[in-house]
Amino acid sequence: MSSRSGASRKPGAAHGTLAFSGADLEDEALMSFESKQAGGAPDAIAPDGSEVRVLCRVARGSMAVFSLPANSVAKAVAHLTVDELWYIAAGRGRMWRRLGEREEIVALAPGMSLSIPVGTHFQFRCDGPETLTAIGTTMPPWPGDAEAYAVDGKWPASA
Repeated sequence: MSSRSGASRKPGAAHGTLAFSGADLEDEALMSFESKQAGGAPDAIAPDGSEVRVLCRVARGSMAVFSLPANSVAKAVAHLTVDELWYIAAGRGRMWRRLGEREEIVALAPGMSLSIPVGTHFQFRCDGPETLTAIGTTMPPWPGDAEAYAVDGKWPASA
């Protein structure tokens, strides 16, 4: 670390933990980071019915892998307080989103990214023989199952 930044490594800090000194970190004398490998089995089932493998989180966001089996349709939901960003890693499908008067269906394929602003009604489906896998980031961090509430969707759910 550069001494020009005003931050320095605290002697004796544990591996994986950095301690900073600086006026901009008044109450946060210690910041940590984590690394995590997604497991084979899901950590949870999302309110929409998809499998969830929890990844890392920080104070302002959390990340997870969402999986929907081949030829399945998730339940339609909306979020009370969080925004989400998704990146499609595998599989093919569609995402329906509606916010106010704006409504659209977008094709999902590897490399596609999309946003789900707070309050958006959304539903996704896997249209092919391969599991649809998305990496999702939630801001602020996911607060729990009470965050999502059921809404009327575009397709009958099967997940």
